Amino acid sequence: MTHTTDQPTRSARGTVVPVLAFAGIVVAVMQTLLVPVIKDLPQLLATSPSNATWVLTSTLLSGAVATPIMGRLGDLYGKRRMLISSLAVMVAGALISAVTSQLLMMIVGRTLQGFAMGAIPLGIGLMRDMLPRERLGSAMALMSSSIGVGGGLALPAAALVAQHTDWHALFYGAAALGVLAIALTLFVVPESPMRAPGSFDLPGALGLCAGLVLLLLPVTKGSDWGWSSGTTLGLFGAAVVVLVLWGLMELRVKAPLVDLRTTVRREVLLTNLASIMVGVSFYVVSLVLPQLLQLPKSTGYGLGQSMVAAGLLVAPLGLTMMFTAPVYARLSAKYGPKVTLILGMLIIAIGYGAGLGLMSAPWQSLVIAVILGAGIGLAYSSLPALIVGAVPASETGAANGLNTLMRSIGTSVSSAVIGMVLANTAHTVGGVAVPTMHGFRVSFLIATAAVAVGLALALFLPKPDRAPRLRASSEEEANLERAERALRGFSGRVLDADGAPVARAKVTLIDRRGRQAGATLSAEDGSYALSVPAGGSYVVAARATGHGPHASSATHTGDNRPIPLDLPLPAETVTA
Repeated sequence: MTHTTDQPTRSARGTVVPVLAFAGIVVAVMQTLLVPVIKDLPQLLATSPSNATWVLTSTLLSGAVATPIMGRLGDLYGKRRMLISSLAVMVAGALISAVTSQLLMMIVGRTLQGFAMGAIPLGIGLMRDMLPRERLGSAMALMSSSIGVGGGLALPAAALVAQHTDWHALFYGAAALGVLAIALTLFVVPESPMRAPGSFDLPGALGLCAGLVLLLLPVTKGSDWGWSSGTTLGLFGAAVVVLVLWGLMELRVKAPLVDLRTTVRREVLLTNLASIMVGVSFYVVSLVLPQLLQLPKSTGYGLGQSMVAAGLLVAPLGLTMMFTAPVYARLSAKYGPKVTLILGMLIIAIGYGAGLGLMSAPWQSLVIAVILGAGIGLAYSSLPALIVGAVPASETGAANGLNTLMRSIGTSVSSAVIGMVLANTAHTVGGVAVPTMHGFRVSFLIATAAVAVGLALALFLPKPDRAPRLRASSEEEANLERAERALRGFSGRVLDADGAPVARAKVTLIDRRGRQAGATLSAEDGSYALSVPAGGSYVVAARATGHGPHASSATHTGDNRPIPLDLPLPAETVTA
């Protein structure tokens, strides 16, 4: 019943956070890599416009499917290992796309690139497992924001490459970044000691894949097929049936892919629903501003910028999100992630509201990008802190994977709805459909409405004093929070056969259903503290290199008092 790693944890060095954030940015680049050449894809791939959209759709679908699966695999077998695997799959996909102009092979390559989206929740999980609490808030904020940072920074870089070189160079560049991220991860990032009990739920993974594909396929292709067509409605109906059956199956599995009982907790459910709304609002600006900036001035409202200039004017969206991470850490330390999420959504609403009247000059687009970047950065930074504070350490990867999936669903819905709005409001000039200012403004109104829904959801999140939170801004506050948590749980020392303290022993708390309810490492003096989620019977198990394992059964009433429990480790038995 004790779950250990195959190597001891190494101290997290100062470079772990930037390396993990860099990996997240590299992965996020895949989502907007082809935006500068999207209108030329039918010609470049010698196919129809409807077929060319699969080059983007395939990435969204595979990213949505991969995030919860890779999160669970990381919880079971090692988050660093799965992070490197995700990046390796992305590199393979980029190289496939780099050497082909054939539609089917391009879709295969883009599908593999999207699979790497699971790296972001894995990075968040690694940060939780390794970093001290006083550094965790800003680190998770930066990792979460990497989705937007990578997407925002990719636009001008991809535009510059596409305008001056062959478009396949985009994929060679992406592959090189992926290789660099793998090398840095191997060199800098240690493996996490945390492991979840159980085995991988393969039927659950297949059921979730089928349900998500059936759901997101009509969402992304509905405007092409027709929202009332038999294909679209049939796929939506099939998605409902498959996801309901999958949910019933997951409730019966001892070690499910997604713990639905945890998912329906108030703080987790509302955070995930709010994530969908934030995803919708983020993608709207990414779709609208580049088109507005590049439309010719002869339309009467286009801003007549080049592809590169448009990318540079939108780039502050990602840069502002990146610089918002330390600001979020200070605000969250003082007020909690719920408040920062609400503040972020209010700023997003202000940005889109102001944007309705700021579309007549390039500098105004820059102002919109900065305001929205600050709001989206705060909102994205708050989401993992809310999730991490509401789930056991052993479920961090899967829970953040599901949260990232919710954001992906938001961006997919946004892409479909905004694409439909812009198509239906466009006017034809010389046989070419040109988006109108009315369509752009309706898109901004849709984003504002989505943020309003997300804001309403955030207001119903539990108050900071009723939910676990990551608010330590100094070592003193971190120590205080650790002491408060230790009051309700088990504490003691891990000792060897001679009664000497054992440092860095893995101590695991297992509930009566055989699930890991918590885990920690003993300090240099052998001391440990584990909080309990509720009263009941538990097994506290300890293991360390060079010692045999030990497990003790104990019961906690759930009140605010510590139960002393020392864990003596027997000498390791060596079999001849």
